[in-house]
Order: sequence, then C-alpha cells, then structure tokens
Amino acid sequence: MAARFLCFALVSIAMLISGCSGTASLSREGESEKFERRVVPFSVYDSSGTAMEHPFLGGFNAPRPQFVDINDDGNPDLFLQENSNDLMFFENKGSELRWQTDRFHDLDIGEWYRFADLDQDGDMDLLAEQPYSYIRYYRNDGNSEQPDFTLVTDTLKDADGEPIFSDRQNIPNVTDIDCDGKLDLFVGRLDGTITRYESVGRDGRGVPQFELVNRKFEGIEIVKQVGTMHGANTLTFVDIDDDGDQDLFWGDFFEPSLLLIENRGSCSNPELQGEPQPFPSSNPVESSGYNAPTFADWGQDGKKDFLIGVLGGAYNASRTLAENLYFYKQNDNGQFNRQSKQFLHSIDIGNESIPAAGDIDGDGDIDLLLANKIDPGGRKSSIVYKFENRGTKEDPSLHQSGTLNLPSAYHYAPALGDLNGDGLDDLLLGTWKGRIAYYQNTGDGFEKVEDSFVELERGSNSTPALADIDNDGDLDLFVGESGGRIHFYRNKGTGEQTDFVLEKDSFTNVKVGHRSTPMLFDIDGDGDLDLFVGSKTEGLLFYRNTGTENKAEFEKESLPISITAPRLAAPKFVDFAGDGVADFISGGRGGGLIYYQWIGQ
Repeated sequence: MAARFLCFALVSIAMLISGCSGTASLSREGESEKFERRVVPFSVYDSSGTAMEHPFLGGFNAPRPQFVDINDDGNPDLFLQENSNDLMFFENKGSELRWQTDRFHDLDIGEWYRFADLDQDGDMDLLAEQPYSYIRYYRNDGNSEQPDFTLVTDTLKDADGEPIFSDRQNIPNVTDIDCDGKLDLFVGRLDGTITRYESVGRDGRGVPQFELVNRKFEGIEIVKQVGTMHGANTLTFVDIDDDGDQDLFWGDFFEPSLLLIENRGSCSNPELQGEPQPFPSSNPVESSGYNAPTFADWGQDGKKDFLIGVLGGAYNASRTLAENLYFYKQNDNGQFNRQSKQFLHSIDIGNESIPAAGDIDGDGDIDLLLANKIDPGGRKSSIVYKFENRGTKEDPSLHQSGTLNLPSAYHYAPALGDLNGDGLDDLLLGTWKGRIAYYQNTGDGFEKVEDSFVELERGSNSTPALADIDNDGDLDLFVGESGGRIHFYRNKGTGEQTDFVLEKDSFTNVKVGHRSTPMLFDIDGDGDLDLFVGSKTEGLLFYRNTGTENKAEFEKESLPISITAPRLAAPKFVDFAGDGVADFISGGRGGGLIYYQWIGQ
C-alpha cells in the first residue's frame, strides 16, 4: 500500500492532534517519507489584506543579501544567507522573484559569502568563510548560464603563502579599485580599518593569489564621533554617482546608518579620504545597525537601487527581528526612497516562533496561532497572532486577523485541543516562567480559566503539546522546557473535566540538550503516537513509540522524514487542505514558518 499521512475522521474529539481531525497516521514499509519544501502552498494574507509573495520562508533575523545575475539572463537574482552555511537562492523571472532553494548548489559558506569573478572568465565564482575566520574559494567551472562550483581551496593565501585572515563577523569585497585589470580584495577589520590585497595571478591549481598592498587602505579608519567603538562590519564598492570610479559603502555594528565614502579621484587614481557620510543624504538609512547593502538596477530603468540586510547591531537589535530587508529605489531625480522594510513579504513575527493549529472558530477548517519570543514593535511581551482560514477545507486561505488579548508575558507557546468536551479547541499557553495557562474557547474567542493550570517543578520556557497517548478518549499533556526534557501529565479526568497529573518517571530517556518542543504523531501507522522533539541545537529529533496503544515507550531513532528543520524547531503535522494527508510545518528561530508537503515514499 502506498504510504500516506492520513487524518481519519473519528467520533472522539479528544483525538484532535496537530491540526488533524482524528488520529493522524501513516502506513509504510520502512522507507523514509518524502516531503518537498513549499514556500507558497496556498494563499496567505497580511493584516492589511495584501497577499504574501513568499509566506513560508521561515523568517529572517539577520539576512545577508547579494544581488547577482547568476544565470546571465539580464535580471539580477537574489542570494540571501540567514543561517550558517546555508545560501538561499531566489531567481528573478522578470515579473516575479521566485524562491528556488535554501542551499544553493549545497555549498557550505560558513558565516558569510561574496560572489565575484575571481578568475575573470565571465562567470561568478564564490568566496566564503572557512571556520574560523579564513577564506575558502569556490571556482565556477560551469558557464554564465549554468554555474557549477568546485571547492578549490579551503584557505586562501597571499603571495607569501600566508593565510588571509578575515574576521568571521565581517563581510569582505572584491573589485578592481584602480582599473588596472587586476582584482583587489578588501577586508574590513574590527578596528575600523581596511586591508587591501591585489591580485598577482593564479597558482598551478588556478587559485587566485593576492599580495598585501597595505593594512590601512586610504588611511580609512571608521571612528564614531563619540568614543572609538568598532565592531563587525560589511563593505561594498559601487559607482553610486556614475562618475566612473568605485565609491565605498560601510555598514558597522556601532552605526545605525549606512556610511558612504565618496571616491573623489578617478578610475585609475582612487581617492577615498573624505569624511564618511550617512546615506542616502536626503533620508539616511536608520536601523538597529550592522547594515549589509547590495546594489542593482532592480527596476531595469538604468538607475541603481539597493537592498540592505539589517544584521542587528548596537541599537536595539530586537526591533528589526521581523523587518530587516530594507529596499530603496532611486527616482528620476537621483534620490533614494525606501519602498519596503520587508522586501521578501512573508510570515515573520520576530524570532522563535511557535505555531498551534486547530479549528479556532468552529467553521470546520484549520486556523493557525503563531507566537513569538518578544514583540519586535517594542512591547515587552510575547505576542500570539491569529491567522484565520477564510478558504475552504479543500482550498485553504490564511488571513492574519489580529492578536490574542493576553497579559504581558515572555515567550508564549500555544497548544490547541478540546479540554472540556464541547467540540471547540481550547488553548493552553506556556510561558518563559514555566507556567501554563488555560483558556476556554467560548465560540467567540478565548476566555481565561486559570493562569497556572500547570506549573513546572523545574525548568522554564514551557512548551505544551496535547495528545491522547493512552487511548482513553481524553487529551494528555506533554511539556518541553529549557533543560531539554519532556514532562508528562496524564489526564485522569473525564472528557468534560481535565485533570492533569504529573508522572515524574515517564519518558525520562527523552533528552535533547536544550529547549525541547514536543509534538506527537503516528508516523508509522501502527496505531500509537510517536514523538518528535524540536531543539535549540539539533533541529528536530525523533522517538518511535515501541509500546502499545495504551502504554507508550519511546526509543530514539533517525528522523524518518525528509525535511530540514530550523534551530529551535516547533513542529506540527497539519492537514490544511482537508484532503486526509498531513503536511509538515515548523516555527523556529527565524520567527516565521516553513512548510513541507508530503509527496510519498
């Protein structure tokens, strides 16, 4: 029988698990289940009613962008790094920017990357960070239309054979600064200076060789007006004033704007010794700092536009956790106007997002709650956002429809399930302090029943999950927490009256190091619920239920599904489409959601 994740409709509402109406199960013959990443599985709308172009990207906290026409079609494509080693690729199709992959050519890029034609053969090669703080070189052995990257060296060296050091917090750049036909490599330093290397050819393996020119290029030393603080930095060269020479842009951890050092010389005789000026002059960039720019003629109108990734510096980095891709378009008068703070329009509520799925409004389809760690808008509290499904069972359509009215608390973690037998999904809310509150669904919203319905004896960051683990017709409670353990509370009440009782000796073998987030799902179709646990450092872990329908026992195994989970994964299996097949979603550190659709074995 072909493997399928099925949501069988049962009479017992107590079996409502992870957005599936009834038990969710899988029939399989031992093979890993295949899922495919979907960024736009169905329509999602923001609070203003605007459709999101890329709803399920996962969210960004510190995106590093670069515009590159990687396929030589005349349109600037977008590369973006959010996580260590992962390079996202968005292809410019002319009328739309289309996500293609989270790991471009499966390249390991460390903490930064920079495309440049290092061997000057007409296609883009790649420099990237080699842990820790050296430079690796990928040569493009394909062509301008079909790139094919080969790791040629893990450690780029100068002409004397010494490794070229580049602080991993900084993003270097490559350009021909003096128009002599030789590429120059520029590396920003933590003291606010720039080291310049010049190309002196290639070795026998084709690896570019660079000779140190000076350690303080043009005498540049980025100094704050008050004090001498410096930090991580990014640098980019572009001829912003179209006078034929390369100007310098500098983003710094201790600088809320983007600094421009104008080249007042010529192409062959550069002079970059003027005072750094905030850019654009008429309306300077203002963010939390550590701004990484990339330039391109995005509008295809002959004028340079630019995109900034706000990496989060010294000026309240939490305020740019959700809006951190600033796009500026140049008008006919040469002025730059900010068009957006979220260039890639997606679900992004800040950081450390945790979803809960269920029929909140009783209309027969799956709605969504999504909580963050803390409000990027400045409120010192977690926020729980509502996404109402205004589509149908077969054709879902999520609309952001406000937030839950809750007291201030840090790091809410929602779980949905019918706790009083009235057919409506009630709400449990974990918090940073370890307490779990109970809110009853009245049909018109949630009404608080008890503020400390459950309180952990040890640990914080409580993350509840509801499931009928003993098959007695009511929902039991699993709680993850900061120490990476799972606390189990058996429901000894009735369908109408919940009574959670802690069983201290249950499932003590389940440990994930730090920050556990549990989810239960019958992955192997044997009639009992298996355990998935998100974690801070290991993504997603799996424990198979080797017990019986009435008595669970969990044993750790390799993950049986083909997905890549984010750090601080908050997993759910959800049948949004109502077709009896459960797909996989997860919150995570980025503050958004990822979505994987089941495609078979």
